[in-house]
Amino acid sequence: MAYVRKDVSTLTSTERRRFVKAMLEIKRRGEYDEFVRMHIEHYVADGEGGLRTAHMTPSFLPWHRQFLIELEKALRRVDASVSLPYWDWTRDRTASSAPWTADLLGGNGRSRDRQVTTGPFAYRTGNWTLKEGVTDGKFLTRDLGRARDPIALPTRSDLEGALSDPVYDVSPWDSTAARGFRNKLEGWGSGRGSAAWRTHNRVHRWVGGAMVGGASVNDPVFWLHHAFVDLQWQRWQRRHSVHRYLPARPPAAGHAQHGRVVARNQKLPPWNLTPDQLEDVSRIYRYA
Repeated sequence: MAYVRKDVSTLTSTERRRFVKAMLEIKRRGEYDEFVRMHIEHYVADGEGGLRTAHMTPSFLPWHRQFLIELEKALRRVDASVSLPYWDWTRDRTASSAPWTADLLGGNGRSRDRQVTTGPFAYRTGNWTLKEGVTDGKFLTRDLGRARDPIALPTRSDLEGALSDPVYDVSPWDSTAARGFRNKLEGWGSGRGSAAWRTHNRVHRWVGGAMVGGASVNDPVFWLHHAFVDLQWQRWQRRHSVHRYLPARPPAAGHAQHGRVVARNQKLPPWNLTPDQLEDVSRIYRYA
C-alpha cells in the first residue's frame, strides 16, 4: 500500500517527533552522510564534462524522485510510520513558520557565523555534525532570507509559470533552456545574481548556508523542499497528461549533449532505473 507524504505544517506533534528521531538515527548510523556524498558526486554542472544526471539536465526530476525514495527507505527501516513531509514555500514563507520550529528543523543561523543553534539539528546537540561537504565546516548553517542581500521565496505565480508549460524539456537540455517545465522549475535563468535564481534554485538561496551548492543535503530541509518540487512534477503530469519526459531518445552523435543527458529509457545512475520507470510512483507514495 502506498504511504502518504503530508504538508509539514499539518504534522501532529507525534509525527514531528518520529520524523526527527528517524532522521537523527540514520545520521548516527552513518547512512545520512552517504546521501550527502551521493549528491555531491552527481552535482555536475553544464561546464563540466561527462554525464549530467542530478542538475542542469532533464533527469533533474526523476533523479531527485528516486533520491527521496531511497532516503525514505532508510527512514522507514527505523520507523515504518515515517515518510517525508513537504514544505510549501509558496504559503509558509517566513523564518518563524513551519518547518523552522524548535520541534522540527530549528531556526535561522546566528548572525556572526550563521550557525544553527536551535532545534534537534543544531551542532551543540552533538547529533548533527557535518562530515561531508565542500568546506571543512562542522555545523549546520542558515541565512534565511539572506540578511545582507534579501531575496523572497518564489510565489504561486512563479510556480504557475513552470506548471503552465506543456513541454517537459527542450534542447539544448541544460541550464540555458528557455522553454520547458523542467528548467523553469529547476530555476536556471539569465542574468546575474538573484535575478538568475528562480523557483527551486531560489529556495536554496533563500535558505542559504549549507543549502547552497552540492552539499545542500547537509540541511534536512533539502528533503522537504525537494518533496514539494516532486509534488509539482506530479501536478504537471496530471495537467499535461499527453506529454512525457524528454528527450525520448538520446541526442545523436555529434550533438553537443551526446552522452551527457539521460533519455527516457536509459538507465539513471546510480540506480538501475530509467526516467520512464519513475514517471508513475503511485504504487509507492501519494501526496495528501
